[in-house]
Amino acid sequence: QVQLVESGGELVQVGGSLRLSCAASGRTFSFYGMGWFRQAPGKEREFVAWLRWSAGATDFADSVRGRFTISRDGAKHTVNLQMNSLKPEDTAVYYCAVKRDARRNYAVSANYDYWGQGTQVTVSS
Repeated sequence: QVQLVESGGELVQVGGSLRLSCAASGRTFSFYGMGWFRQAPGKEREFVAWLRWSAGATDFADSVRGRFTISRDGAKHTVNLQMNSLKPEDTAVYYCAVKRDARRNYAVSANYDYWGQGTQVTVSS
């Protein structure tokens, strides 16, 4: 089993920055990678960012590329999502998730095995 706990979500003004963290515990050796997704009210959960656990490769949704970065603190099994130049449309509950299968598309939420409880990010104009 893997447990994920997100933190860092809060209310921020347009143009501001936030750093979300996802702390993992349990069978962390089984990770292929970790992703961040978000879900706004009335919308489907959408892919935000990806980090391959061993190689460190990353990818981002077009909507956040250039504004968000993802990084890993391997010793602490923590993944951080740095969000800059925040926009009102970034408002959502943000979730981190673990994917164990290397073959599956990392941008598809159904391909993930473990999820955190989510953290609310609200960008106010």
